[in-house]
Amino acid sequence: MRAGAERARERAERAAQAAEEKKARDILIMEVGPLTPIADYFVVCSGQSTLQVQAIADAVREAMEREGEPLRHVEGYERARWVLLDYGDVVVHVFLDEERQYYQIERLWRDAPRWEPGRPALRQP
Repeated sequence: MRAGAERARERAERAAQAAEEKKARDILIMEVGPLTPIADYFVVCSGQSTLQVQAIADAVREAMEREGEPLRHVEGYERARWVLLDYGDVVVHVFLDEERQYYQIERLWRDAPRWEPGRPALRQP
């Protein structure tokens, strides 16, 4: 794994850990880099209410900011049904449970290796 990709993976793990601290549900890290130029990794998680979705997004932003990681763009924070945090090579998707079920982002990126935070081995869907 090249140095930049390893750093991106560490950033994805950091974002996932911050989400986990706010009790995000069903956290997945997906390696999408081989499939798209958009990012190297997606972090996908869910909250049970719009307040929790915002709290998860806030926690990720704060954790990344503490590490000196600049946020490039944010979408959906006010409505808090699907918040997207763009860190360049890592994109964090925080969904309200029903939105995640509707959009099925994991199915869209089904060919991407994925794992739960803290798990060393990649697994195919």
